[in-house]
Amino acid sequence: LNVTEEKFVLDTLAGCTEYKPILDVVVNAFYVQDGRYCPISERNLYIVICYLATFQLEEIGLQRFSRIVKSLDTAKMQKFLRFFFNGLHLNTWIKDEWSHFYDSVYVKENWIDPLLRWQPEVQQLIEKLTDKLGNHTTPVKASRVTQPKEFNLTVPKPRAIPPPSPAPLPVLPKRQPVPPSIYKPPKERKQLEEIKTKNIQKAKIIFNLRLFNLASFICFKFLCRIISAVFVLWSRISCEQVCLLFKTMCLGTAHKHCEKIDSPPGGLGIWQIDNIPIKLNTAAILREGALYQRKLEEELKRFENLQQGAGDPSEFLEWQKQMRGKDLEEQLAEIECRRLQGKLSYEEAVLAHQNVIHENKKKADLLREEKAELMHLYAEKRLQEQKEMKELVEQVMEGHKNVKQAKAKIQEYKQQIVQQVCEESGELLRQALEEKEEKNRKRYELIQQIRAIESTPSIRHKFVDLTETGGHGLIGEMSIVELRERLALLKEAQKAAEEEKRDQIIHGKQAKEQLLLDKLDQISQFRAELGRAAALKQEEKKKSQSGGRPMKDERILNLQKKIVEKTVERKKQAGLL
Repeated sequence: LNVTEEKFVLDTLAGCTEYKPILDVVVNAFYVQDGRYCPISERNLYIVICYLATFQLEEIGLQRFSRIVKSLDTAKMQKFLRFFFNGLHLNTWIKDEWSHFYDSVYVKENWIDPLLRWQPEVQQLIEKLTDKLGNHTTPVKASRVTQPKEFNLTVPKPRAIPPPSPAPLPVLPKRQPVPPSIYKPPKERKQLEEIKTKNIQKAKIIFNLRLFNLASFICFKFLCRIISAVFVLWSRISCEQVCLLFKTMCLGTAHKHCEKIDSPPGGLGIWQIDNIPIKLNTAAILREGALYQRKLEEELKRFENLQQGAGDPSEFLEWQKQMRGKDLEEQLAEIECRRLQGKLSYEEAVLAHQNVIHENKKKADLLREEKAELMHLYAEKRLQEQKEMKELVEQVMEGHKNVKQAKAKIQEYKQQIVQQVCEESGELLRQALEEKEEKNRKRYELIQQIRAIESTPSIRHKFVDLTETGGHGLIGEMSIVELRERLALLKEAQKAAEEEKRDQIIHGKQAKEQLLLDKLDQISQFRAELGRAAALKQEEKKKSQSGGRPMKDERILNLQKKIVEKTVERKKQAGLL
């Protein structure tokens, strides 16, 4: 479109939007009366024609308006224009409906009167459209006779002679399936692995026994010398008795049925007590290691105290018992004090509650007294009002006597008021008309300015510079580029912190695993020594009791015989029953 046509289209669109309520009145009524069978999709078409006829007919002229109407559907335009330019419709309900939105005088002078002036010329246009509809005949197309044509069939090709059948392929004999033993390892390999494992276990047991014998011999000899020296100084007993006493103490604390089953190096050990395997977890390893470490420290401390000449701790224990008794008495006294304090608080709370109830009763009495006083004052006021009403009624009765004179005076006064109001209303009406015209003139100028502003093109795209701030006046305001840089730095710092934390966790795990391995080695040594001491004690016990074994065996045999006899006798009795 050129500039003129584009401006016309924009003005029409703006006017249809601005005056949409009054245009909807006409179009809605048209759809109800004459346009009942018109499609609703053509509603905007009727709105535009109504706007052009009402507001733009003076500017564009009848010739251009006729050209626009004739370019559209003839039947639809003839029906709508005949409905809209009906004088009865314009002077009655269209005027009344438009007066709901604008002043009735303004509607009549600016919209209704121009439409009525254009009505004769538009009526001629409507008659032309009617004649065009009457003379319009639809040409009938001559039908063509179908001419038959032959089918364009494809000529079949001659069939080729089939080649001779090929010789049959030789059939291979069916192969036997692969035996499943191929996929299984040989039994000899499994037997060799078992023998190898047993030899490794035997070698480890022999090595542990030799190591334990050497360590126990050195440790035992050193401790025997220390203890014998202490006991010789105290009781003048022989070194042989001290060694015998120490052996008895050490062997008595050993486990009778404790042996270690071999475990892979670096893993958690499995200990067997009375043929019951127990798997040690981390907590059990640390707990047992701390127990053995504490026992070792207590023994060393006890030996040091013995060497330094420590005395009998009975006095200290007695003093400790007395102090604990005193602490217990103090605690009981404190508890009794708290109980008494609680009882005292309860009594105080009950007393406070009673005081609150008493104060509430006093307040209620005061409120009742105030209410009675207010009711008394209200009754006196009602009596006074009744007296005043009686006096007023008496005055009214006296006034009715002179009602004729009062009516004459009122009539004269009303006539004077009417005369003054008529004079003032004429002046006010003239001023209101002048103000209305001035207001309409200013509104028309403002509309023209707005249309001129809207017709000028405006730049709707805003160029954004990512390096500039928003300019909102905030303290921490920054541009988008700076924000992205800070986010990148923050992500790098966070990633470095995560890597450092991951390294710390890995080092912590490695240190914990090393601690567990050390504890396992220490527990293995302690338990091996305890098992060796128990084995030595068992051997000595067997040697010392070798003479009394036959008698014990005879008693066992006698008891077994008696049990068998009793069993047989019980079965016989059961069979008889």
